[in-house]
Amino acid sequence: MEAFCQVRTWKRAWRLGVTQLLCLGRHTITNLLCTGGRQSVDWSADYRLFSEDHWQPDQLFAVVMHHVLRRLPGGCDLVLAMDDTGIRKTGTHITGVGYRRDPLSPKFHCNLVRAQRFLQVSGCLHAAEGPGPARCIPLAYEHAPSVPHPKSSDPPELWREYRQRCKRENLSTRGVDLIQRLRLEMDRSPDGMTRRMVVGVDASYTNQTVLRGLPPRTVLVGRIRRDLKLFALPEPGSRWRYGRPMPTPDQLRQDQSIEWRRVRAYAAGRFHEFRIKTMGPVLWKKAGANLPLRTMVIAPMGYRLRQGSRLLYRQPAYLLCTDASMSDGEFLQDYLWRWGVEVNHRDEKQIIGVGQAQVTNDQSAQRQPAFAVFSYAMLLLAAYDTWSVNAIEGTLPTPKWRAKSSDRLSTQQMVQELRKEAWADALSHLADASEGFVNEDGADTKSSELSGSLESALLYGSAA
Repeated sequence: MEAFCQVRTWKRAWRLGVTQLLCLGRHTITNLLCTGGRQSVDWSADYRLFSEDHWQPDQLFAVVMHHVLRRLPGGCDLVLAMDDTGIRKTGTHITGVGYRRDPLSPKFHCNLVRAQRFLQVSGCLHAAEGPGPARCIPLAYEHAPSVPHPKSSDPPELWREYRQRCKRENLSTRGVDLIQRLRLEMDRSPDGMTRRMVVGVDASYTNQTVLRGLPPRTVLVGRIRRDLKLFALPEPGSRWRYGRPMPTPDQLRQDQSIEWRRVRAYAAGRFHEFRIKTMGPVLWKKAGANLPLRTMVIAPMGYRLRQGSRLLYRQPAYLLCTDASMSDGEFLQDYLWRWGVEVNHRDEKQIIGVGQAQVTNDQSAQRQPAFAVFSYAMLLLAAYDTWSVNAIEGTLPTPKWRAKSSDRLSTQQMVQELRKEAWADALSHLADASEGFVNEDGADTKSSELSGSLESALLYGSAA
């Protein structure tokens, strides 16, 4: 509520946030209004919430940050996962839309799609210290458009300005700026100063700009190239900044004199025994001579496509950490949790409907997707408080055809639980009490502002 200047604005945002999760059809603003039973009233104020009202998405996500820190076990680091994603758009007048590589295109042919680009950071919320399952909660969702490309006929001054802006406004600089702001927001919490921030990234963010711009008490864990040129620490009293050359990560993997060590970590719904090799402290010229690093090589893991099929192997992974003293288990687990941000991207687009709102205003095109992600973050926090991170089933019975339960409660199951609570009273009038479908004496847990909206949600909201 502190992010909005008026109470009525907060109530309107609360209503749109709940209907963002309850909507059955495409998550356009008109369908959100129908889901809330407001298809017969003036809708202009709901559009102005994103285009004109005075609020910022980072103020909303600051609330999520403090909730995540309060739920973390005492003394544990705040592990973040950062990655960028694209939201497909077909409109030609939407801010930030451009041609981008389609991540779903096959490896042998790169396809292009028109999309907006957003930068997301998610915090890993786990129940206990050590390796185990974790739920990624979105903590930031910012618009990160590319610098507009000038025409070939434009004067040289515009081209020089374009090249300078590309150095200042790229994904690496935006990522560093976002990490620094999250570190400042974390320090405002009561126990934030005593916690470290560990940021897991992919190879596109493991570069000079990010490594040299990390704030204090922040560790970066990311993927690296297999042929990275590394150096040992200089000898005491030496005038050289870098020592002798060290083996590349791929040479470390092939070195038979160094034995593989086994580390237990959680990934893909269960614990695995990973074979690893580590080397450190080492130096990398991109990171500078004052930042000792540690590298890790993960051996390829075997898997079978089906029972009885031949054994296949994945590619080896090469990791880098800016804390040379971090333990092997923590190093490995912090990076494996990074996959949660990819799960967030999928759920946000396929279930929450991020990017489906048809808005063309510059502010609305940036705010509305971030507001939808904020609603998704609050849903995950509420589910964590209700079932923790280890729950595999909610209160709704699972279908008979689901022979094996998943490792944890899915986002779709959370949305179904929310719909059950919000529409329980309306459903009770439609069902026969003698059939035992619902309990007539159940508590009324839904808000009065959404009462009677089941008909419009079913008949109008899902029409698209």
